[in-house]
Order: sequence, then structure tokens, then C-alpha cells
Amino acid sequence: MTQLPAPAKTDVAIVLVAAGRGLRAGRDIPKQYVRLAGRPLLSHTLDSLSVLGASIQPIIADADALMFAQALAAASPAARQLCRAALPGGETRQASVRAGLRALAGLPPYIVLIHDGARCHPSPNLLRRAVDAARQHGAAIPGLMVTDTIKQVDASCQATATLDRALLRAVQTPQAFRFALIEAAHERAAADGLDDLPDDAAVLERMGVPVHVFEGDAGNMKVTRPEDFAMAEARLLLDLPEIRTGQGYDVHAFGPGDHVWLGGLKIPHGAALVGHSDADVLLHALTDALLGALADGDIGSHFPPSDPKWKGAASDQFLRHAVDLVTARGGMVAHLDGTLICEAPKIGPHREAMRARIAAICGLPLGRVAVKATTSEGLGFTGRREGIAAMALATIRLPAGA
Repeated sequence: MTQLPAPAKTDVAIVLVAAGRGLRAGRDIPKQYVRLAGRPLLSHTLDSLSVLGASIQPIIADADALMFAQALAAASPAARQLCRAALPGGETRQASVRAGLRALAGLPPYIVLIHDGARCHPSPNLLRRAVDAARQHGAAIPGLMVTDTIKQVDASCQATATLDRALLRAVQTPQAFRFALIEAAHERAAADGLDDLPDDAAVLERMGVPVHVFEGDAGNMKVTRPEDFAMAEARLLLDLPEIRTGQGYDVHAFGPGDHVWLGGLKIPHGAALVGHSDADVLLHALTDALLGALADGDIGSHFPPSDPKWKGAASDQFLRHAVDLVTARGGMVAHLDGTLICEAPKIGPHREAMRARIAAICGLPLGRVAVKATTSEGLGFTGRREGIAAMALATIRLPAGA
């Protein structure tokens, strides 16, 4: 391949391909938005890519704009700063990549990395080696040696040949190229009506351009099948070794009214709970438990009752704020456990709805939220039906030293 002169300044940009539907993953939303270790998978990918300090151009499906916004909000400040406005992809991966390259053409970068949104573990070392390989060779892709024997089969699944695995590589992303080279190749393929090539290297291969294969990273897995989610999350949790537990307690008295707010639900009752906000005693206790795990004050220090802004406020925003503080430290909420102490109303009929509502507020799977209830056997202020108390425990995971 003709060696292109190196520019005075080498610029790098990344096209993040995240417009696919991920049907093989078996989820009801695209796999890149499934939560792993407390955050959407794509937010982890963005964080991993941000170590390069390069501009990131996301390509997404139009229908996923809200989910992408949520994933971006859960990413690190560095990733959010590097991320350009997301653009819609095409019907094929190739069309989506082409849209990303066209968006970067106004820069243009010297080197572009093209990466799959469902690969959330590209290591800093792999990313830097990809850039170096593209500088040296013009076109470079990471590949892993094949350890299993590979058979070629026909349409009836009969083995027809045994391939030499020494000559085979399992290819990953990011694939790295000199921008001018890969942009021209994609435009030519589109002009020739070719829009279903398997990867970006193949776009160059059809033009006779050699593509260098450098050593990939076995940890750089692509989430594809249902069982991959557990493996990907286990790897992410290795980066969150610090486990903390916080406790919360709250109480509110009854006053005139016809309903109470408990666990984010409006429940009919012969009295209301009195408080500066909506007096949701369970959400308040859970909020304090999370703040305790973070060693970050209490609910009153974040939302002072003296501030008229919070008069009558819905308590779900308090709990969401506490979860966001955990995320901002690079952590995750592992489990929430709340207990209501009251004689009435009866909690049993509303327990599962409360769990679901709390899980939705916090962005957690239902299995990580527990809600329980007990009476005080007629003793104390709760036994006299003067109010409701709540206790809570929160378990979080944080990066070491966070």
C-alpha cells in the first residue's frame, strides 16, 4: 500500500456504532441499553473509549434517542464531554458507519477508530495499539488466534474441509484506519451498491487494500447472546471492589387527608402523612441509606426542609438524586431493602407495586429491591396509629478508593 505522509498533527476520532437491534440477545430492548453493573451497557463502552481523549461520534437508531440520552447521562463526565451529538444510522451496519464517517468529514481526523457499542471492555492498551497500528499500516484490525479446530460445512451441515487455524483470526473492534482511506472505500462501496459487507476491513479488502491484523484482547468480548450479559457484568464488577452498606430511618406523623405516599405510590387512606415534601417515609429512608453508604450527609442536607422549593415535592426525585450520586462516583447500587412499620394501611396488597416503582426510579432490576412491612404490636406511636416509620439498607459498589 502506498504510504501516506503523516500530518503535522495526528488527530483521532471514534465512530461508535450503536444502531443495531441486537435480536439474538433475547431482550425486549436493544442490547446496548440493557443495564449492567447498574448502568446501560453503552455507558460503559463510552467510558472505556474516553481514555483516548478522542472525539466520539455515536450512531444510533432514531427510536432509541431517549435511551441513548439516559446512557450518556450515566457515563463519566469525560465521556460526556467527548461525545458528539448522536446521529441516526442506516438499515445496515455499513450504512451506519458511512453516516458516522460523513459526520466526521468536516474535521477531518487523521485516524478513525470504528467500534461496536456492544463491546464495553476495550482496554486502554488495545485502543492505543489500534491507533499506533493504523498510523503505521493505514488499516489495522485486532484479531485473536483461533484455538478450536474450524470446519467448513455445506448447506446440509456436512463437513467439507478442515481449515488451517494457524491462518485464521477472530476479528474484533475497534478497527482502525487512516480516515481518508476508509472514507473513500465506504463511499466507493456505496456507489457500487455494496451495503452488506461483514466489517469495515472487508470494505477495503474488496479494493485490494491490505489490512494489517494486530493482536486483539480476549477480554474485549461482544455481548451477543443471552448468556453474554452475565459474563460482561461479572467483568465490570471486578472494577467495583469496594462494597459499602448504608442505613436510613425516617418517620412521619398522620394528619388530615385521604391518602398517603409510600414507595412512590399514592395509596388511599383515612389520613395523610405530614411533611414538607410528599412525606414518602419509605423513599426518604432509602435515600438516606444511599447517602449513608456514600458518607455524603443526609436527605436534609441535600434537600433542606427550610427551602420552599421542596414543599410538596415528589420524593422520587430525592431517591433518584442519591442514585445519581452513586453513578457519578463510578459506582452502582447493588441492592435496596426497605421495611415499613405501621398498623395501617395494609402494605401487602401494594408490596409488589412498590418494588416495581422503586426499581423504576433507581433503574434497577426488580430482584434487587426488597420491600417488607411489620406492625409494632400496638406499641409506641406506630402502634397507636399516630404515624408510619421506615427503615432501609442500601448496598452499593464503588471503584477502589472512590
